Amino acid sequence: MKETIIDQINILRKEKNAIILAHYYQEAEIQDVADFVGDSLALAQWAAKTTADIIVLCGVHFMGETAKILSPNKRVFIPDLKAGCSLADSCPAPEFEKFIANNPGHTVISYVNTTAAVKALTDIVVTSTNARQIVESLPEDEKIIFGPDKHLGDYINKITGRNMLLWDGVCHVHAQFSLEKILDLKREHPQALILAHPECPAYLLEVSDHVGSTSSILKFATQSLNKEFIVATEAGILHQMQKDNPDKIFIPAPPEDATCACNECFYMKMNTLEKLYLCLKNEQPEIFVEEEVRVKSVKSIERMLEISERYGL
Repeated sequence: MKETIIDQINILRKEKNAIILAHYYQEAEIQDVADFVGDSLALAQWAAKTTADIIVLCGVHFMGETAKILSPNKRVFIPDLKAGCSLADSCPAPEFEKFIANNPGHTVISYVNTTAAVKALTDIVVTSTNARQIVESLPEDEKIIFGPDKHLGDYINKITGRNMLLWDGVCHVHAQFSLEKILDLKREHPQALILAHPECPAYLLEVSDHVGSTSSILKFATQSLNKEFIVATEAGILHQMQKDNPDKIFIPAPPEDATCACNECFYMKMNTLEKLYLCLKNEQPEIFVEEEVRVKSVKSIERMLEISERYGL
């Protein structure tokens, strides 16, 4: 059955000149069938340059919106329209607009994990891959609002010496890791290096051997001579890490919930191979962005892509 679905997906994408983009946090079988797998920055870059007529974004809703903002003349779909994002939900556009109004004179930097409406209020969008370089590209005395992830913002403040004003938002996946259980794993695997995403709380980043985006974590593990790693980010990344490094051991960092040995994003896992097939077949659900919002938000994303290209990211 699985092979039949994959065959149908391959036929449909060829017939419809469609490209399938998948985030590292997707189910393994979706990653394997995708044309390109990457983090938020890489997916945005691909969406901006693809010549396909149709983009199927296997990720969450804001990623589909980003693709549509960058490629307004293409049709953009995601397998499940309900695949949202707890971090994006933590920053409603009306409240963020009030926050900006109450703190005038600030450059507004927003994490890519936001709605199109929030991006429309933003001067520069960032991802965890390029946040440091983009912040450092601004004058040292520039006043900055950073939202919505307070842990990422706090981390960038510490490594750049800035004092950005932070919105109080978090990613439910990265905020739920158990430091106690991770340290227990470290005692069981003393040679293992701890790799953590900067959306994790500061107390976890402080005990980590490497802090970086999903693509950075993957690159570090691949280039490292070490053979064991404890990985503190969404467990979907382990599939690509194991594919690229079959001789290494990757241990998912556990959340506070004792019933699970790994930490997964419920929203990311809403997409399935069958939903991907139906999405291509029926050409729905489709992502739409109001043109007024798109015009405002595209400027902040294009500025991110320009700075990222300048730094070779």
